[in-house]
Amino acid sequence: MSTITRFAPSPTGMLHIGGARTALFTILYARHTGGKALLRIDDTDRERSTDAAVQAIFEGLDWLGLTFDGEPTFQHTRLARHIEVAEQLLAAGKAYRCYATAEELEEMRKSAARRGLPPRYDGRWRDRDPSEAPEGATFVIRLKAPRTGSTIIPDRVHGTITFANSDLDDFVLLRADGSPTYMLSTVVDDIDMGVTHVIRGDDHMTNAARQAQIYDALGAARPVYAHIPLIHGPDGQKLSKRHGAVGIGEYRDQGYLPEAVLSYLMGLGWASGLEHPTIETAAPHFDLTHLGKGPARLDMDALVSANFHFMKHADDARLAALILPHLGRAADDPAKTLLTAAMPGLKERAKTVPHLAETAAFYLAARPIPVEEGAQALLTDETKPRIRAVYEALQAQEDWSHEALAALVKAQAKVLDLPFAKLGQPLRAALTGRTNSPGVAEVMALLGREESLGRLADALA
Repeated sequence: MSTITRFAPSPTGMLHIGGARTALFTILYARHTGGKALLRIDDTDRERSTDAAVQAIFEGLDWLGLTFDGEPTFQHTRLARHIEVAEQLLAAGKAYRCYATAEELEEMRKSAARRGLPPRYDGRWRDRDPSEAPEGATFVIRLKAPRTGSTIIPDRVHGTITFANSDLDDFVLLRADGSPTYMLSTVVDDIDMGVTHVIRGDDHMTNAARQAQIYDALGAARPVYAHIPLIHGPDGQKLSKRHGAVGIGEYRDQGYLPEAVLSYLMGLGWASGLEHPTIETAAPHFDLTHLGKGPARLDMDALVSANFHFMKHADDARLAALILPHLGRAADDPAKTLLTAAMPGLKERAKTVPHLAETAAFYLAARPIPVEEGAQALLTDETKPRIRAVYEALQAQEDWSHEALAALVKAQAKVLDLPFAKLGQPLRAALTGRTNSPGVAEVMALLGREESLGRLADALA
């Protein structure tokens, strides 16, 4: 039987970094086994689901380059099917109508609290005849769950997990307004979609026990479960806003490349042994049995390192388009041509897109360019004659190639009897306004004759 996995986020907020990792692992396992990965939006909770959250999920997945097989499914469109299955369970005696009032349920919660127990429905309508209910009383439909024995979940990450059925009450399948619960909808959709493997966070572990009982009541085969430990912050606590970015959109806005984020996420809970993996290189090796049982910890230094690697190997024109908005320019600005040509000398040092933009800003600066304090200190009465000598030599220079300019500056250093750095540093300060940049010959070649001579003249004025 072909493997079918699914990623089923609830659209009640942003695409969390943990959700992105689940989506990634879902796709990797499907690719590894030659199966399919499906996308379902679990929006049965219509009050909390929002169009903005749906859009954020799609945008996050698109930015990461995570693609699924077929069109996405929206759970709320299958309401009639969920109700149909609940009624089938009712007709088969596997579920029942519960007429317990809100007041009775509240008293059950209080009674459990007094005894130090979790709230649990006491089953008072489990075996009662519905005719005993007051006329016109509202009801929910509950699963007639097993009361003795255990529900056993074989899990690919955690091994065999056992739940005592006495700890699992008769949970609701259909609410009083006729709407299905998450438990029912998820099982029905997974069955109808042919899902064979459910990969998700281990905060769903208890859900697996209840959902397994629905599968058993329907006589359907359960999927294989793999519950991934959650991502924690560096302090070992559950990841939250206090640890920094948790939404995928925040990583995009902070200037990380999607391939770097994906590569980093692969190392959170999966010991692949691969260096800088991509989906293509990782899929042949991805195996659920090698997922860690303990929570992974977010390590921003490791993410920055991954981003540094992928920035160095990224397409130059792509990076140029990414940094232009950070420089106050449109992504299709003509300056993209200059930045693309300059990119090999810029991206070797950049850790994020904003950092790259900051290092490239001098290329687009208007004259007279701003000069940093450290660079200003290099433009002195002692160094300006050196700059003037180069300036005068450049005025007679016809070949404005990188190689020719490098030879000219090197020759001037010999004429002035100076170590190259003693000439190159003040030239860099005059041309870029900074103490760090690509080589001065490269900078002049990219700026062009007019701009280079103009900047040198400004420094000499």
